[in-house]
Amino acid sequence: MTSTGYNIVVCGGLAPDPLQSLEPAMGPSGPALKNEMMLPVVLDPWASHALYEAAHLAGRIPGSKVWLVSLGHRGKLQQMMMTVAQKVPFELVAIEGAAGGFTDPAETAAALAEAIRSIPGLDPARLLVWGGWESATRGAGVTMALVGERLGIQDQFQGVDEFKVQPDGSFRILERVEGGQHQVSICTGPPVLAGWATGSLPEPRNNPQIGMQNMRSVMPALQKARTAKVGAEGVRFDRITLPQQQRATRVVKDLSPDQIADEIIGWIRQP
Repeated sequence: MTSTGYNIVVCGGLAPDPLQSLEPAMGPSGPALKNEMMLPVVLDPWASHALYEAAHLAGRIPGSKVWLVSLGHRGKLQQMMMTVAQKVPFELVAIEGAAGGFTDPAETAAALAEAIRSIPGLDPARLLVWGGWESATRGAGVTMALVGERLGIQDQFQGVDEFKVQPDGSFRILERVEGGQHQVSICTGPPVLAGWATGSLPEPRNNPQIGMQNMRSVMPALQKARTAKVGAEGVRFDRITLPQQQRATRVVKDLSPDQIADEIIGWIRQP
C-alpha cells in the first residue's frame, strides 16, 4: 500500500430533513420550498456514504486526509455541522450559495471544482474525489461527473458500492449495474472520482472529541466561505406541484398469479 496516503475530497451538500413535509412554492427568484429557511437540514444521504467511506479509508492508510466541500447557506451549513462534525474527522471547505433542488448541476459542479482546486497543498497525484452518485436535492445524477471533467479526472466510477485498495496500490471498485449485479473494475491509482451509492458502512456514532477537533476548523471555514452564484438562470418553470397520489383498489377472489400479473401490466400500460 501507498506510504504517502491519499487526499480524499468529499463533495456533500445539505438536504432538508427527510422527516419533514416538503411543499414546493414559487419564490421571488424562482421555485423553492415553502418555509425553506425554517426546515432543519442534514448532510445529503448519498454524500453521507461517501464521507463515511472516505474517513474509513483515511483511517487505514497513514498520511491520508479528508476534506468535505459543501455548498449552501452559511447558517444552514453551521446547523448541519453541529451533527456531522461529530461523526468522522475532516476539514471543511464551505461555499456560500443556493442549495435547493432547483439549481443547475453545471453551475454547482463549477463551484465545487473551483473550491477543490483552491485547497492549499492538495496533491493531484494522490487525489480521490468522492461524492453521492445521486442527491436528495439535486437528483440530476451528473453533478459528480461534471466535477471530474472540470478537474481533468478521466477515471470516473458511478454507483460505487465498494472501493478497495489492493496490495500493489491499485483500486478494486464495484459499480452497480442492472439486475442487482456489480461491474468490477481495477484502476491503477489516483486521481480517481467515485460517485457512491450506499457503500457498506453504517452511520458512525457521535463522538464529542471528534466534534471538538473538527469545530476548530469548521467555524473559521464558515466565516471565510466565499460566495458562488448557483441557480438556474435562463430556466423558466411553468408550475411546481407535489406528485399526485393515485389509488385504485379492487377486491377479487380466485384469480391465478398469471391473471393478476396480466391485470397489473395492463394497468401500468394505461396512458
